[in-house]
Amino acid sequence: MKVTATDEALTLIEKLQMKHGSLLFHQSGGCCDGSSPMCFPREEFLIGDADILIGEIGNTPFYMSKKQYEYWKHTNLIIDVVKGRGGMFSLEGPEGVRFLIRSTIA
Repeated sequence: MKVTATDEALTLIEKLQMKHGSLLFHQSGGCCDGSSPMCFPREEFLIGDADILIGEIGNTPFYMSKKQYEYWKHTNLIIDVVKGRGGMFSLEGPEGVRFLIRSTIA
């Protein structure tokens, strides 16, 4: 699977890196907040045995649960930014925007 980001998403990632240091993304595949890509400080999120690295955007690793990967493995993920509130714990929330996944068939 391939993960890329729009220019808007890359700009936001850079802004968040300036504020918070090294970051990582995690896509768990759960409901509600878990269905959105979540951005965390790299040192504050523990990657587990059920997670895999699927790529990197803006020098930031992007992880997904193995179970969710089975559903998405035939897609190309495009990380974008839209106005509005996203995941409660994701770093972009205070910026008034949220990360969003768009996809195409690989």
